Amino acid sequence: MRRDVFQAIADPTRRAIILLIASQAMTPNAIAEHFDTTRQAVSKHLRVLTECELVKQKQNGREIYYELEVKKMKDIDKWLDQYKKIWENRFNQLDNLLLTIKKQNKK
Repeated sequence: MRRDVFQAIADPTRRAIILLIASQAMTPNAIAEHFDTTRQAVSKHLRVLTECELVKQKQNGREIYYELEVKKMKDIDKWLDQYKKIWENRFNQLDNLLLTIKKQNKK
């Protein structure tokens, strides 16, 4: 089953994992040390993130490292950008309305 990327980032633990590995690749054990949960639970979160292509695995000797898939994060940002533009437009409209009301009150 193909998972939706937005389902993956909806979970706070998965968002925390993304934040952890954003600056450097980490092993599952190193990631698990940052959470008050089992190593198996962290592995499940990593599997979801991998299935959604938000993280990728790199083999280094016997160790597997997880690192952020920047391209997929840019796709999320691109999707969110359309809403940022809508919100900015609405805030600008509100600013203009407030300025108009303020000018009318001065008269």
